Amino acid sequence: MKTLALGIFALLFSLNIQAQNQNKKTETVTTTTTVKDNNGEHKVIKKEEIKEVQNIELKDVPKGTLNTDIQPTPTQATVTTTVNVDGQERVVDVDHSAYYSYNGERYHVLSDNSGYTISSPNSVSLLRKTANNTFIYRNKNKFSVGHFDSNGDLILETYDDKTDKVTVEVFNLQK
Repeated sequence: MKTLALGIFALLFSLNIQAQNQNKKTETVTTTTTVKDNNGEHKVIKKEEIKEVQNIELKDVPKGTLNTDIQPTPTQATVTTTVNVDGQERVVDVDHSAYYSYNGERYHVLSDNSGYTISSPNSVSLLRKTANNTFIYRNKNKFSVGHFDSNGDLILETYDDKTDKVTVEVFNLQK
């Protein structure tokens, strides 16, 4: 009796495994960038893994037909971006590494191990990600909170103790 129950159990699970009800496609795009700065050469490896999944649904099957056509269904795509900077790997929702401009000055935002480094002709600043999808901006003279808007621009909000006001600076993405 035990053998019969185990046999039926194994048969049911093997039938379930053989059914394919999804089309799956995975594509990986790898980009390698070498950056030279004051500290030497840095190698940045960016991998984007694109997964597409489409459920398979059959059209209505008339009686007596063996084959039927597949009904078109929507495809769900997910993109996972992994950035490897100097041997340390991290997953990035959106990579905002680019050139930005503010008050006629050009800034280079570059991904690093903990967030981003912002380089300008006069200084180097840090941009660190927080848990609620904002960033902490830090340089010698300033401590701000920032975020990226839907256009890709960097918005920094700085609190001034003397005036008790928040000033907003918009760093425009250069396209």
